[in-house]
Amino acid sequence: MHTPALVRWATRIRWQWKVFIPIIAVLSLSLVGITTVLRTLEMYNARWVLIAVVAFAILLCFVLLSVLLVLVQRPLEELMATIARIRRGDLSARVDFASRNDDIGQLGQQFNEMVERLAQNREEIADLHKREMARAEHLATLGELAAGLAHEIRNPLAGIAGVVEVISKELPANGPSRAVVGEVQKEVLHIQTILNDLLSYARPRPPAFHPSDLNITVEQAVLLARQQVLTKPIQIFFEENTSLPPVDHDAALIQQVVLNLLLNAIQAISKAGDVDVRLLRERGFAVIQVSDTGRGIPADALPKIFKPFFTTRSEGTGLGLSLANGIVQSHGGRIEITSVVQKGTQFMVWLPIERSSGVKSKPAAKW
Repeated sequence: MHTPALVRWATRIRWQWKVFIPIIAVLSLSLVGITTVLRTLEMYNARWVLIAVVAFAILLCFVLLSVLLVLVQRPLEELMATIARIRRGDLSARVDFASRNDDIGQLGQQFNEMVERLAQNREEIADLHKREMARAEHLATLGELAAGLAHEIRNPLAGIAGVVEVISKELPANGPSRAVVGEVQKEVLHIQTILNDLLSYARPRPPAFHPSDLNITVEQAVLLARQQVLTKPIQIFFEENTSLPPVDHDAALIQQVVLNLLLNAIQAISKAGDVDVRLLRERGFAVIQVSDTGRGIPADALPKIFKPFFTTRSEGTGLGLSLANGIVQSHGGRIEITSVVQKGTQFMVWLPIERSSGVKSKPAAKW
């Protein structure tokens, strides 16, 4: 057998066999050697032969077990000590027995590679955390600035709206300027809506939790949304869940969330269509399901749908879903969305039926 082939064969043998094969070989050779010596000395008594072989075998086993402790126990002790260092956060720790050319050495190499990957992952996570914290601080500063500007703009805007209202009353009923004034009033209202959404997002109020009937909260939002489709071929259906227990929530805020989803659904339906609202109960959560048969949302837009100022509509502000998501998160819940282009969109609002005793109400995260 060639030397490289012998090396490959030896590396495939488990370390346990590598220990016992020499023991068996040495015992066999010892038996032959001792028998030869006793025959040379003309000592043919089988008892003496057996005693000599057993004594030598015990001595040899003791020596080999000592070698085994050196070859196996020391790496194990080093491995345990290295793991303890890693548990304390020292990812620079490595095992020295990785340089061995046997199974234990391969174990050490794989362990060192695993620790190296852990160290790289921790560095990447730390770097990402720093970037996210810097971005959060930057956005928080911008949020405070925008909120201040919005507050300062609202007061003069209210004055402008009042002046336009007075002017519109003084204009002739059939005058061409009345249509222009109507457009001005519409745009002023649009600006006021944007400012209100911006202030609500930048300075959200914490929810006031009360256990109450979620069916009533959702039904009130449905009634308000139905007022928006009186002249449109759109039907809004509501299926309540009478078996749902009282849900600990802020009724005004959750009504705002549902109404926002319903208005989005209405705007997504270009002609005739349906909006279906249902209440479900899933594993300790109350689920508000809002489905529509509208144009749907492209797959590349879904990951960004809750980001502030992102919108798929030309007339949208991009703050409605961000506000809704923040409100639901402040309730300890989440919003899930699935959509198929030209078939429709489904939102599922998950709200815990009972809040944990240690969870305190907190405002939604600022941008």
